[in-house]
Amino acid sequence: MKQLWAPWRMTYVTGEDSAESPGCIFCPDDDRSEDRSRLILYRGDHAFVLMNKYPYTNGHLMVVPYRHSADLEALEEAEILEMHRLLVLCRKILEETMAPDGFNIGVNLGRAAGAGIEAHLHLHIVPRWKGDTNFMPVFADVRVIPQHLEETYDVLHRALAGRRP
Repeated sequence: MKQLWAPWRMTYVTGEDSAESPGCIFCPDDDRSEDRSRLILYRGDHAFVLMNKYPYTNGHLMVVPYRHSADLEALEEAEILEMHRLLVLCRKILEETMAPDGFNIGVNLGRAAGAGIEAHLHLHIVPRWKGDTNFMPVFADVRVIPQHLEETYDVLHRALAGRRP
């Protein structure tokens, strides 16, 4: 039997992450010096892009409005427009850097719909490849991510540098 090593997921399994961030992870302050450790790839005027710390696949990104709200209807036109433009830019960047065969793009509204953080609306952009769905998620409740988060961050951060939605 071969071993699958994913030691970075242990903080998720044990819940240790929650102690390090008592506030909303989607409400970053203005200090950009922590962006890499927070996995924030891009900051716009009304929304920002960050990597999912516990991704479904490599390159799993989220587009998040700065304003803390769980309500789709509460979003202002400028927020909606920038979020959509960031979504389009992220899809393009992921195509250029990772060459996926497709994407899952969506919003999980409410715990029953799979929202891990219900209180702050966010869009998911999940690159997909033919054959990436296998027995692991079904039988072992495990996802196999072949690239370290920081390595993926560096690739995507370079690709987003100087680009505007």
